[in-house]
Amino acid sequence: MGKVAAKMKVMPGSPEVDLDDLQDRLEASLPEGAKINGFERDEVAFGLVALLPTVIVPDDAGGTEAVEESFAGVDGVESVAVENVGRI
Repeated sequence: MGKVAAKMKVMPGSPEVDLDDLQDRLEASLPEGAKINGFERDEVAFGLVALLPTVIVPDDAGGTEAVEESFAGVDGVESVAVENVGRI
């Protein structure tokens, strides 16, 4: 059974959101079997910075849907999108 790596784009609700705290809350919200393999940051515009976590999930877990739903439910998250997906 393989694993899937997905780079996701998490947009905070405003530039005032503490990104370090948001990273901690995203990690805490992960469904069972998923893990974060690092974060990048992308300056979008006007002081708004997106978080780009790379999430590893089991191949049989139904893709990234559960992770997207859990991230979307975190306080301070405006939107979640999958940027890249690949098997590892």
